[in-house]
Amino acid sequence: MKIDIITLFPEMCEAVLNESVIGRARKKGAVTFECHQLRDYAYDKHKRVDDTTYGGGMGMLMKAEPIALCYEAICERNGQKPHFIYMSPKGKVLTQKRIRELAMLKNIVILCGHYEGVDQRVLDEYVDEEISVGDYVLTGGELPALVLADSVSRMVPGVLSDDLCFEEESHFGGLLEYPQYTKPYEWRGKTVPDVLMSGHHANIEKWRREQSLFETLTKRPDMLERANLNDKDKKILAEISQKIHYKDQKASE
Repeated sequence: MKIDIITLFPEMCEAVLNESVIGRARKKGAVTFECHQLRDYAYDKHKRVDDTTYGGGMGMLMKAEPIALCYEAICERNGQKPHFIYMSPKGKVLTQKRIRELAMLKNIVILCGHYEGVDQRVLDEYVDEEISVGDYVLTGGELPALVLADSVSRMVPGVLSDDLCFEEESHFGGLLEYPQYTKPYEWRGKTVPDVLMSGHHANIEKWRREQSLFETLTKRPDMLERANLNDKDKKILAEISQKIHYKDQKASE
């Protein structure tokens, strides 16, 4: 997979993309990144990429032409029309499901917005979708773009050492991940659950599933509406809910 990022701060993006798991994957060629300085496509001597908004209002707006020229250059260089994403608080909130879908593509381009946003005409003409990383506003699109690039890249074959690295994580299967523990067995008087020390794989998997359901019910119950639950899962959830209700009643007495 190749990910192109259109940004005013390519050095900021490169600093992140060269580190950790993604940096190692980049070095071995499992995923390719290219950060494009938008000012290189500005057509005036001052390299301006923004201007005042028609109709008045505070702030500046990113101009359409530099973005269009940069995207067209990327298309020509890559020999294809990549999927074009604009990181925007107006977009659909990023989900693991959408990440899996994007990871199937060969090439995506991510546009990092700034100021008061981007001229609507370039969005209408070129952008395939707008994506948000949450219901809040940041000073620029670089951090959201890096979140998207990281989350998509780690789904690409060869980036992680084993598919199980992401298949058992929170959100991948529609539930939050179960609690995890490492050495030492006892830490400040607290021990690892005995089932994890038993070596009984079936019991461990059963415990992990129950814990995932508990974590999701108590922390992100909204996810259960979209999760793929079987009758056994629903029974476990009913039992957990009953225990929580009983505990709350006792606490209020």
